[in-house]
Amino acid sequence: MAKITASVYTSHVPAIGAALDLGKTQDPYWQPLFAGYDFSKEWVKAQKPDVVFLVFNDHATAFSLDMIPTFAIGTAAQYQPADEGWGPRPVPTVHGHPELAAHIAQSVIQDDFDLTIVNKMDVDHGLTVPLSLMFGQPEAWPCKVIPFAVNVVQYPVPSGNRCFQLGKAIRRAIESFDEDLNVQIWGTGGMSHQLQGPRAGLINKEWDNKFLDRLIAEPAELAKVPHIEYVREAGSEGIELVMWLIARGAMADVAGGPAPIVRHRFFHVPASNTAVGHLILES
Repeated sequence: MAKITASVYTSHVPAIGAALDLGKTQDPYWQPLFAGYDFSKEWVKAQKPDVVFLVFNDHATAFSLDMIPTFAIGTAAQYQPADEGWGPRPVPTVHGHPELAAHIAQSVIQDDFDLTIVNKMDVDHGLTVPLSLMFGQPEAWPCKVIPFAVNVVQYPVPSGNRCFQLGKAIRRAIESFDEDLNVQIWGTGGMSHQLQGPRAGLINKEWDNKFLDRLIAEPAELAKVPHIEYVREAGSEGIELVMWLIARGAMADVAGGPAPIVRHRFFHVPASNTAVGHLILES
């Protein structure tokens, strides 16, 4: 049977992708950030996931204000890097796992969560930057990827608790798939940042690190945090952190299993105008 062996959490700042693509990873500004992922690249190489279920938000490339799905699962065989206005990132095509994705959609929808099924879409920096941070710059991504897009751009957005409960349903779905697969679930986006208005540039280190503490130790309580706290404390784009709760809800301890092992934790500011958080929890 398929099994979720770990969850990975990371910011997906677009400037990180640009720094990688332009060869700036050793520049004084960027080197401390990329050093925080050195352990992660070796760790994921040793773990050899067959599939990454990657939770991210689209940035008006696959979806627009004309159509805004709350939760959308990619069921295609492959996904091309999106052109976000300056050409697609020079990264490999993302190969999906249509069979597992379709199984998850069937299971989760029957578990009373409404998903939009997407058979064709390009994937933007929200998905490709985390892959680059974890896998570097390979000729081909070393595993299959199931994109799972969450609306955290246009209100109303899903609550933290809804995301947490959805993570539980995704775990049940994956563990009922009749194939021996090593699956990781990644939650991406955040941490604190605001891109517009009088508070543009806001970063709240204390709140971010408390979020990481609670994500590890008390995720069910963290899931109760209302939207207004994310906006007030972490900025308007800090709401992206609810996506991390989907990944956390899929871990074994939430279903009564043992607590996860914290393999790596990293926090850095600034990256462009964003706080970068990163965490690896292993079952």
